[in-house]
Amino acid sequence: MTEQKGKVYLVGAGPGDIAYLTVKAYNLLAVAQVLVYDALVDEQLLECVSPDCLKLDVGKRGGKPSTPQAEINHLLVKYCQEGKLVVRLKSGDPFIFGRCTSEIEALKSAGCEFAVVPGISSAIAAPLLAGIPLTDPVMSRCFAVLTAHEPEVLDWEALSRLDTLVILMGGKNFADIVHELLRRGRSHLTPIAIIRWAGTPQQQVWTGQLINILEQTTGLSLSPVVIVIGEVVGLRKYLQPETISSKDQNSPTPAMSSNLPLTGKTILVTRSVGQSSQFSDRLTAFGATVIEMPTLEITPPSSWEGLDQAIANLAQFDWLILTSTNGVDYFFERLRIQGKDTRALAGVKIAVVGEKTSQSLKQRGLQPDFIPLNFVADSLIENFPEPLLGKKILFPRVESGGREVLVKELSAKGAEVIEIAAYESRCPSNMPTSAELALKNRTIDIITFASSKTVQFFCQLVDNIFPNNIPNALEEVCIASIGPQTSKTCHTLLGRVDVEAEEYTLDGLTQAIINWSLKP
Repeated sequence: MTEQKGKVYLVGAGPGDIAYLTVKAYNLLAVAQVLVYDALVDEQLLECVSPDCLKLDVGKRGGKPSTPQAEINHLLVKYCQEGKLVVRLKSGDPFIFGRCTSEIEALKSAGCEFAVVPGISSAIAAPLLAGIPLTDPVMSRCFAVLTAHEPEVLDWEALSRLDTLVILMGGKNFADIVHELLRRGRSHLTPIAIIRWAGTPQQQVWTGQLINILEQTTGLSLSPVVIVIGEVVGLRKYLQPETISSKDQNSPTPAMSSNLPLTGKTILVTRSVGQSSQFSDRLTAFGATVIEMPTLEITPPSSWEGLDQAIANLAQFDWLILTSTNGVDYFFERLRIQGKDTRALAGVKIAVVGEKTSQSLKQRGLQPDFIPLNFVADSLIENFPEPLLGKKILFPRVESGGREVLVKELSAKGAEVIEIAAYESRCPSNMPTSAELALKNRTIDIITFASSKTVQFFCQLVDNIFPNNIPNALEEVCIASIGPQTSKTCHTLLGRVDVEAEEYTLDGLTQAIINWSLKP
């Protein structure tokens, strides 16, 4: 048997937000068996790895305990020699002050295979996101990138003569930087910008001149920051969107962006584990920063007996009602396992609730016989296309129950409803770190709910953070619901609903959130 050979990838994570991660890096995270990551790596990136991936935090932050470089080298070699695919995730680009030399030397000495994957350096991204060009035909024909971690070893005489300086790790020694440049003859009127937490929702920018910038930043924590010094900083007011450039340039302002309706909004999206991120992508396309929080885990039912028996006797039913994509997925998968296909439904009419449920059915080559108005169950009963008296209806649903009103009303109209457990839903055991931190730090503007179960399980998870105090903890957060049933649960558990979709779909919910955000 051939022994599995390990490999280490030294990967750049970009300046912060997952949106700036390269496709290559994303694909490697998905298959990583061991993740060794730095302190400045965005928490959302940690959710890109498999649940089985071993995650090792070796972050280095000034003034705080950190993993010695020798120990990091040892970990990379150790897991590579065990045959693991190891991702060494570094903020920015691995070769821009990323301490790669020591790690590569250790890997080469041990005979370990490795590769380097570029990332977007904050030295380039931070000025761009702040609206500052590093080059200009008149103002800046060159720029230098430097670290001010040890300012005493730098040639300030030479640096002071360059058009533009981009300084990383300079927050701690900021006063020394300003002093050295002024002492070496740089004009006291030279524009300067300080960009903190570049590429994240927390990004802030201060601008001024060498003569007055220290007054603006006294008492502030300048870490992590990128400092830009040069005449090009003055172009910022001309290159920012109007909503930003009209603000006081001497106060912190958010990242450069277009005038998208959700720019500046951080949205927590509750969803099922493993569900596609199409809704998050919609919100991101309108400018939002999205944090995903799986609050619903879908599993098989405790027994297939009931569903298997119903499938064996499909010819006895007049209608099949499907109210979720999960119901569609599990029903048709069980149909396949029983050696049947869609032809088994030849004599059965199908009614669906919900646009996504309808789309899921159509993907299997089946056209629903009935889709109620507004995509809600109440409308299904009110507008059913034929008399229900004497009709036998198969209703595959979640094992723990739901849609009791639907079953009650169908039965009241004379139908015989056979409820069968097709899947189960439960609360995940924990929440992503990114969601937990955002909730604790009160950085969430909007929370979205697309089902009653997501509301219920969200409250279970968040109760650990805000015991018996969830409504008060979320009083400044907009609660957005996809429809009446979900809103009812929000009112019960959270005390209110601020936004409800007019069309009970994810597109409808997106539009409702946009309308809310545009209100004065």
